[in-house]
Amino acid sequence: MDLLRFITAGSVDDGKSTLIGRLLYDSKNILIDQMEALERSTKNNADGSVDLALLTDGLRAEREQGITIDVAYRYFSTPKRKFIIADAPGHVQYTRNMITGASNANLIIILIDARQGVVEQTRRHSIIASLLKIPHVVVAINKMDMVDYSIDVYNNIVIDFAEVARQLGLQEVKYIPISALKGDNIVERSLAFSWYEGEPLLKMLEEIEIKEDVNLTDARFQVQLVLRPQTDELHDYRGYAGKIISGIYKKGDKVRVLPAGIETSVTKLEIGGNEVDEVFAPQSAVIQLADDIDISRGDSIVKSDNLPTISNEIEVILCWMDETPLLQGNKYLLQHNSRLVRTVVKNIEYKLDVNSLQQRSAEDGVKLNEVVKATLKTASPLVYDTYEKINENGSAILINETSNSTVAAVLFK
Repeated sequence: MDLLRFITAGSVDDGKSTLIGRLLYDSKNILIDQMEALERSTKNNADGSVDLALLTDGLRAEREQGITIDVAYRYFSTPKRKFIIADAPGHVQYTRNMITGASNANLIIILIDARQGVVEQTRRHSIIASLLKIPHVVVAINKMDMVDYSIDVYNNIVIDFAEVARQLGLQEVKYIPISALKGDNIVERSLAFSWYEGEPLLKMLEEIEIKEDVNLTDARFQVQLVLRPQTDELHDYRGYAGKIISGIYKKGDKVRVLPAGIETSVTKLEIGGNEVDEVFAPQSAVIQLADDIDISRGDSIVKSDNLPTISNEIEVILCWMDETPLLQGNKYLLQHNSRLVRTVVKNIEYKLDVNSLQQRSAEDGVKLNEVVKATLKTASPLVYDTYEKINENGSAILINETSNSTVAAVLFK
């Protein structure tokens, strides 16, 4: 059974938390004690209804303000598929949290309030989906019950968002009218939408094909741990443990260790302590090589006939996530999967206006939630691909060395 990671996004009060609560409730993925706690929390509601948004709005500050601040993760499954849901903040102040939640998503559900249509935060989250190359986009037009389930309202919003999708190059976009509060078109098709001939949301999520989202062509493996037991039984054992970022590795493959550039071959592959003939993304594995080479955590093992980029000067798209402004010349740590290197912001070329996609000057520095094109220079060479080619090998984070906090999400160009 495969796993679909998806994120909900949209403006404040578009109904993201309610949608997730409805998915969990109607698919019978809520435990009895959770349901009892919900009923106690909402026992004073005038109509006696249960507030399903509380399933995800777990922080007290969120409940008091009625908005989602942090990214809330929920897990559920159906007979067809397992799911991990990330409920992202809708308020512009917490855009950085949304980027964190979207970084590993296969799919994004962008909610639009049928009464409001496409708004600024809709465009902002759509741009982030485009920058992060999220392969599947579902536009859920919510609160249709408040516009009398009007097909005209639905069609007008579809037309408006289709233009946004065209500008951003979003390829696979599906549209669905829903009411998260009433449960219309969430798990079962709703009779209220006599004019809608598509599937309900859950069936759409179950059937979207994600196997092609994994790159099995370009072999990339970064060492997380060097295994040297040095016991009597395993005296000469030397294995390199890590996750297959992309591609396929087989015994006998000619490989190159980067950034050193040393060539060797694969002699043995293991998964869970058992020898196998091949390993592939996104498995975790141990690779053994024919030659004893000085290999450390963060080094890459790739096939000799398919090499990534090796450079210490990298063009990036960067989303700033810190209260302190980003300035040219600032120094940070760059965490690229297992590899940690020192880096300096060599140049900030421009800011990207998330509403118009126009380029703006960055002379006054980069503030919280702003997106920029920049050049980073690292203290030692980095082995990477562009984000568009292999997103997991084409992304990183910047870390403030003093506070040890993440200050930016980075996509390699």
